[in-house]
Amino acid sequence: MFEAEAFFPHETLAAALIPHAAEGDDGSHDLAHILRVFRNAMRIHAGEGGDRRVLAASVLLHDCVAVEKNSPLRAQASALAAEKASAILLKLGWSNEDIEAAAHAITAHSFSAGVAPRTLEAKILQDADRLDAIGMVGAARCFYIGGRLGSGLYDPFDPAAKNRPLDDKRYAIDHFQTKLFKLAEGFQTETGRRLAAARDKSLREFLSAFMDEI
Repeated sequence: MFEAEAFFPHETLAAALIPHAAEGDDGSHDLAHILRVFRNAMRIHAGEGGDRRVLAASVLLHDCVAVEKNSPLRAQASALAAEKASAILLKLGWSNEDIEAAAHAITAHSFSAGVAPRTLEAKILQDADRLDAIGMVGAARCFYIGGRLGSGLYDPFDPAAKNRPLDDKRYAIDHFQTKLFKLAEGFQTETGRRLAAARDKSLREFLSAFMDEI
């Protein structure tokens, strides 16, 4: 119950959903990630509104199906999670309308899926999840995933990719340019954009300091 208490004021819902929230051993998509996304979502909800119960369930189940970043099924991960989440919420007695709302938010949250969020809850979840991909935590997750997938930190002879194409499969630091620095431009809510601007600034400052050291 202690874990569920961290998801105040949705402890009861969290207690029911945490056992389904994360699978596998990916430390970048674990319960700690889900809790950070929840806190981001609640901050955005405070400024934007929306159905907080649907949002909380969507956050708790948005990564309930684990698909590695380099898997050919990666683009389908959020749809698979939405399908699993729908079945879980149905067993909890949720209405079809609320299940569909949560499923859409889960499907649309993923960058890889390329699905446009249609509802406020979907926009908030997408923003909340992407906030965890930038800033200092985003940098840490980038290097963690790079190590997990067997890539190096950087090209020791051309770390800034001045004379080579960017390749974030070989070098983790390249992922800053290929994806992470682009995320702040695509936030859906005003509150999310404000939070993203601060984290994007931190991420760029991190890269600058990193480059100074190598």
